[in-house]
Amino acid sequence: MKTMANERGVTHGIDLETLDEFAERAANDPEAVQLGLGASATYEGTAAHSLAKIDSYELGGEMIARETRDYTIPYGGWREVLDAGGWIGATDRMEPIEVALSALAACINVGISINAAANGADVEHLQTQVRADFDPAVLFDLAELKEADSVFENVTAEIEIEGEGLDRDLIDEWARRAPVYTLVSLGQDVEMAVDTPAQVADDD
Repeated sequence: MKTMANERGVTHGIDLETLDEFAERAANDPEAVQLGLGASATYEGTAAHSLAKIDSYELGGEMIARETRDYTIPYGGWREVLDAGGWIGATDRMEPIEVALSALAACINVGISINAAANGADVEHLQTQVRADFDPAVLFDLAELKEADSVFENVTAEIEIEGEGLDRDLIDEWARRAPVYTLVSLGQDVEMAVDTPAQVADDD
């Protein structure tokens, strides 16, 4: 990452001189800035309800853990949908798909704002709206798993941005540098490991 700062200054809440130093360290020692990230979710006994937890992570091979970094997210579904499906006492909770879309929107803002700061571009207003059409047929076993590529359609990201020194093509590039954009738009291999209780051998 190259910055246009020739002297110490602060923009977008970033000290540009420090950002330059960080970028130089990352270029010279890429392993030092590699991140190991993760999250967990524990089923709460009601279908579709889980309590997710985000806490420690790895930076350059070192585990970073602290009590104040203990975030929990109660996941569920849409009350009207759950009511229609027979859930008892259904209530609204954050739904994982919508949270994933919000993460994509926020990460696009990350990609744009970091690169704007690094390149001396001024951003006065930035808002990203992400939308998608979702077909739950595969989820409810009404369609074959092989049809999973039809679950989502019309995934769009609308970026509203105002400021000086901004170029449409450059903003598009910065948005595509967002890690969550990479996660959801490119094929990722998710290695599934399923742990089950050991089977009890027959007594005979």
